[in-house]
Parts: sequence; structure tokens; C-alpha cells
Amino acid sequence: MSEPTAAPADLRAPRTVDETGLPFLFLAELVAKVLHQRGQLRLPELAAHLKLNVGVIDPLIGFLRTEKLCEVARIGSSGTDADLCYLLTDQGRQRAAAALARNAYAGPAPVTLCAYTAQVQAHSVAGVHVTRAHMAAAFDGIVVNPHVLAQLGAAMNSGRALFLHGLAGSGKTYLAERLRDLLTGTIAVPHALMVDGEVIPFFDSVQHRLADGFAGDTAGTAFDRGSAPDMRWVRGVRRPAALAGGELTLDMLDLRFDPHTRLYQAPPHLKSNNGIFVIDDLGRQRCSPEALMNRWIVPMDRNVDYLTLHTGHTFQVPFDVIVVFSSNFVPQRLSDGAFLRRLGYKIEVPAASGDEYAALFRQACSQAGVPFDAEAFDYLLDCHRERGVPLLACYPRDLLRQLRDLARYEDRAPELSRRTLDWAWDNYFAAGAQPGVTPDLERRERGMENTDA
Repeated sequence: MSEPTAAPADLRAPRTVDETGLPFLFLAELVAKVLHQRGQLRLPELAAHLKLNVGVIDPLIGFLRTEKLCEVARIGSSGTDADLCYLLTDQGRQRAAAALARNAYAGPAPVTLCAYTAQVQAHSVAGVHVTRAHMAAAFDGIVVNPHVLAQLGAAMNSGRALFLHGLAGSGKTYLAERLRDLLTGTIAVPHALMVDGEVIPFFDSVQHRLADGFAGDTAGTAFDRGSAPDMRWVRGVRRPAALAGGELTLDMLDLRFDPHTRLYQAPPHLKSNNGIFVIDDLGRQRCSPEALMNRWIVPMDRNVDYLTLHTGHTFQVPFDVIVVFSSNFVPQRLSDGAFLRRLGYKIEVPAASGDEYAALFRQACSQAGVPFDAEAFDYLLDCHRERGVPLLACYPRDLLRQLRDLARYEDRAPELSRRTLDWAWDNYFAAGAQPGVTPDLERRERGMENTDA
């Protein structure tokens, strides 16, 4: 009695066409497209490619043979069915070519949108529970302001969007990317979705990484008619974390159909369901921040998004994503109150304290292979104070790289000294500008920004 309430990916593999939830003619056409692209195939090879067992494929092959679209050839000498392979007739190749011209997808059988929605809801990111111990483990050995760490931990429990802001180089992007380590457990991702007769490739080997101990589609076989799982799902996937920066456009957030390849491309936030989607450098995209944020108002408020096929059909998809906005600008500069209310947390990542900066510098010295020198470091702190340069998390790494480059040029071991620090400082900070001060900070100092936000 528990099976009907189980997540779709936990159910046994479909044993009939009806159990797939897909139309018979759609699957027959998919078989024809696969045979058109790959030539003659044995039944086990066809089943492995489509991620369906033979009980589903048998009637499809029978239909294609009845319609004179497919024929059988014997390529072995064992005299058994293992020698049989299937290939298209001339008429079958014409029909398959016409189908490929409409949608070129010829991969594993898709799952229905209804099944995908149920799967996302079963593993909602809102159910992730983050504690102080989880934060300590995820950020072990990383220098982070304790107040910021507590804010991030609480924000992850909310399941809502958050806004990280602060000076460029304060470590916002690094912190945002580390948040994925707080998302425990694994999810199941479909190879493809079927919506209104169209197939949308979904599984992305770059964005959907398998957790340790999982090797992909290894459970069950094409002939398993028992309790083998549905191989249309890829199990053991780590909760995804996507990052988009200044290259992001509004078009990228919609479903795209390439007329040349005749394939759809799912938007990154759809592939990020049950995970995190980080929008870095907000305010520097090729579209305005207002337009970008307006695109997110409905999804963030109602946990659903709406996409449109190239046929004009609009459909609803789940939006189960923690959206992390990261920007050098304060939130009030980028949007209005209506959007800001939908941001669960607005967290400022400040410059490092003296002790934090020292810890960051010691870590960077160890990583760069530069011996730490306390007197030289004190001199560096004096430079920061005298020239009004904030102690940003990026500076230790960047300055020490300069020292290492100089040492290689001079063919000697790198050293931390006043001479080498002066050399690195002059190279790193642009001449004629106040060191370390970004245009946004300059505006704040002139009273053009609300620094208390």
C-alpha cells in the first residue's frame, strides 16, 4: 500500500507501455529515431539505450514491423534470438527522418512532467535541516566572520532566496559556492522530460554530479521483470549548485529550442531544482537588475515557474531552488520593495578583521609556499591603515601570487619582506586610484549609498 505514495524514481521499472505514462505512438516513433541514428540493433542494445525493459519494447517493435517500418535480420550463427537485430525499412527511415526533423531527441525514454514534479516535491530543498554543527563542518578550516556564518546557516533553513552583498573581493562568491556542501542527501534526475509531445533533455553530467559510491545506471537489466528501478532516472545525484555571472541574460532563463540541432535546452534554474542557483555579480549582467529580478518574482513567491515550448504551449514546472544573489551593490540600489520583501535574508559580507586577515594570510602563505614573516605582515597591515585599503579576503592570495611570480623571475625562493610587499602592492593596485576602493565604495563614501542597509 505504500507504493502509490513513493517518489516516482523509487518505483519499479515499467513493464508495459501504459506503465511508462507515455503515448504508444510516441514511444514507437522514439524507437524508430534510435534505429535511424544507430542502424541495426539487438533487442538488449535497444532496451539499454532507451532505459526500458523488453516488455515495453516488444509491442513497439511488433507495431513497427506490422506497419512495414522495421524488419528483422539475423547476424549470428547461434540459431537463437540473440542473433536477431532490428533495422528500419526504406519507409521506416523516411518516417524516422521526418520525426527527427521535428525533434532530434533520440536518447533514453523521457518521464512525464507530472512524475518529475512529484519527484522534486519528494526531495524538496526546503526539507534540508542545517545546524550549527553542519556549518562548522562545511566551513572547517575556512576563515569566515562568525556573524555571517550564523546568518547563512539560518538562511539555508528558510528555503528562501538570499542576497549577499559587500565589496568586491570580500569572498561572497566563495561563500555562496560553499553552501552546496550543506545540502545533504542525493536526488534522482530524469534523462529527459516529455511535455505536450515534445522531449526536453534534462540530465546534465556537468551540473548533475554523482555522489561518491554511485556509478550511474547500474541497477537492474533490460530483462529484469521484477523489482528493478526505473532506469529513466539517474539516481545518486548530489543536490545541484549552478553559478551564473555577468553572461546571464533573460533568454537563458527560458526554455530554448535550437532550430539547427532541433533540440531543447532546459534553463539552468530548472536543472537546479532541489539545489542552489547562484547569480553572481548581480548588476553587471547584459540585462538590467530590475528586469532580471522581475523574472524571479513569481517563481520565488509561488515555487513554480512557467516555460514555453517553441510550439507556443506554456506549462508549469516546479521551482524548488534556493536562489543566492551576490552583488557588490547594496540591495536597495538594485530593486524595489516588492522584490526585496521576497528575499528571505540580506546578508552583508564585511571586510575581514585584523585577526581574520592574519589567519587568511597565513593560509595563503602555506598554499603559495611562501614562508610567513610576522614583521613583514605587520608592515603590510600598516600599508592597509595608512592608505585606507580595507582588509578584503582576496588580497592575501593575490599579493602572494605576485611575490611568487617575482621569485620565479629572479630564480630564487619566494620571500615575504618589505621590498617584495612594496613591489607586489604597486603592481596589484592601479596607479592613480585609491588602493582597494571600488567605485561602489567611493559612492558610499560620498553619501550616495545607504551604508546601513
